[in-house]
Amino acid sequence: MSRVAITMGDPAGVGPELCLAALRAFTGDPHITPIIVGDLAVLRQVASVLGTAVPEVHIWTVDQFEEQSAAHMGPGIIDVRAIKTGQFTQGRVGPATGHAAYTYLTKAIDWAMQGHVDSIVTAPIHKEALSLAGFDYPGHTEILAERTGTEKYCMMLTSSQITCSLVTTHVGFRQIVDLLSVSKILDVLSLTRDAMVRLRGRDVRLAVCGLNPHGGENGLFGDEEKQIIGPAVEEARRMGLDVMGPLPADTAFVAAIRNQVDAYICMYHDQGLIPLKALAFDEAVNVTLGLPIIRTSVDHGTALDIAWRGVVQDSSMMHAIRLAAEMDRGTNPLAS
Repeated sequence: MSRVAITMGDPAGVGPELCLAALRAFTGDPHITPIIVGDLAVLRQVASVLGTAVPEVHIWTVDQFEEQSAAHMGPGIIDVRAIKTGQFTQGRVGPATGHAAYTYLTKAIDWAMQGHVDSIVTAPIHKEALSLAGFDYPGHTEILAERTGTEKYCMMLTSSQITCSLVTTHVGFRQIVDLLSVSKILDVLSLTRDAMVRLRGRDVRLAVCGLNPHGGENGLFGDEEKQIIGPAVEEARRMGLDVMGPLPADTAFVAAIRNQVDAYICMYHDQGLIPLKALAFDEAVNVTLGLPIIRTSVDHGTALDIAWRGVVQDSSMMHAIRLAAEMDRGTNPLAS
């Protein structure tokens, strides 16, 4: 039985709804024990708004959970009590929800590191709310890396149709070139290759995207392909990786190429996320590679515009929970 800690994310967004759906879906599952890390009062309020109820599961305070024997742990909710329902408004950005989301996440990370849970699945946080609360991080990934003391890590989004890893993530477009380096691209290549071999259960082929239009046209539209990306690809090949590229990004994702590769290495956020969300928005899962713990997440944001309305699609969350549990058990849910 895999104990999956599911963080509630930003209380003003769709995270609480996704947590309720996860409890309903996996309570009683013979392979997965869902454990929500959030606030019971918020879950009850959301359930009331939606005309439903919080499933009958264990309820723990933080101290009670830390004292709980893992061998007897069942589905439940850890009532962190990081926020009161009167401190925020659904669908609105605010510092109180950013602080709560950060608290849920750091608690879950610590519990995973201590062995209280086997993996973490995160509901979405809001970057502006996080900043308003005084936490200077662009997202989950950087918090996870810092909290676990991880130096080499990357974000990979995976599905049965397409998988993309990102060299740079949540940064302004003007910063991308300054953040690219041969060593960073090699790190992402190596982390992705290792993860995909585990997931596929076989050797894999990777495709590396260029940065500039038409792959730079031999330096006419930029020389990053010649100076940074190309040398990283050549070094990866010398290391024994099966790598294509750098490929012009406007044709890299056509079906003929997708059918030849297991994962793409993308230079920036939207380069990878646009094709991934176009092809697999409802099933894609975000996986943080390089951590000493298992972490997966939904591939979408807080969706404040539809929060607490009962219309959010929960398929990405369900896929994320199943993948985390499968990774914990060492099986290959994406094998093909």
